[in-house]
Amino acid sequence: MECRVLSIQSHVVRGYVGNKSASFPLQVLGFEVDSINSVQFSNHTGYSHWKGQVLTADELHVLYEGIKLNNVNHYDYVLTGYTRDTSFLEMVVDIVQELKRANPNLVYVCDPVLGDHGSMYVPQNLHPVYKNKVVPVADIITPNQFEAELLTGKNISTEKDAVEVMDLLHKMGPDTVVITSSDLPPRLGDRFLVSFGSQRILMPDGTRKTQRIRIEVPKVDAVFVGTGDLFAAMLLAWTHHYPTDLKVQHIKSICNKCIAVIMQHSLFLTVILDCAKEMAGPGRRPSPSQLELRMVQSKADIEDPAIVMEATVL
Repeated sequence: MECRVLSIQSHVVRGYVGNKSASFPLQVLGFEVDSINSVQFSNHTGYSHWKGQVLTADELHVLYEGIKLNNVNHYDYVLTGYTRDTSFLEMVVDIVQELKRANPNLVYVCDPVLGDHGSMYVPQNLHPVYKNKVVPVADIITPNQFEAELLTGKNISTEKDAVEVMDLLHKMGPDTVVITSSDLPPRLGDRFLVSFGSQRILMPDGTRKTQRIRIEVPKVDAVFVGTGDLFAAMLLAWTHHYPTDLKVQHIKSICNKCIAVIMQHSLFLTVILDCAKEMAGPGRRPSPSQLELRMVQSKADIEDPAIVMEATVL
């Protein structure tokens, strides 16, 4: 049976970020992907120069109306990422709500992109829109530690804090929360990064059971753009392939697959980094173009990721 995703994210001509990072992996895993490009740039903004256009809220509405007039606005998933405009974000919420009225089983996967490492890289006025309008209609969210703290107003200094923050996010709406990165000390050493996941599952007796996991993944010593977009897409895909079946291993199974993809990609990123350093020459930093993701070359790992490290149930 066809499974269709509406992905509203950025687009670049060269490289992989936003829809370019998400669409190919989802298609490889059997999803039909309808893309609306929130921006269309020549390349990501980590380059010295970029050119392009930004889609306005009105233009987003026009595109959606065209889909609706043709009666093809039937979706199983909505996936959203980076945006810088409050009116655009509010229009996304309106679209998600309308699609959920048409299909109550629709799942909205949201990467609430606000900032990282203690600072915002979107306008401040997006914060209340995400907190009060976007997160309450989302089913799955993938904030980093800074974003999770912003949305809940609670700092994360310990594993217990992380669990409490995920519980607060559950109370705001989403049943699945993944804190994609944190500053907490990894048990496996400083070459790893600590992430957390939590999922509420409705039990047959009407109660809700929450399962929480801790994940440690290897760090790669370079800045790669588009990996967050890839992770959100993989979380969507493996959530679909491991539908909630009331087994407590559900979130663990999903995240193990996501970890496998990211770890395989991390190994591949290490190869990219080594090649980029060689291309840049001794003592020179690799350029953004040399550090672009290699999505096509990762096709086999996306299709059948080998699980080499498992999440720990908390």
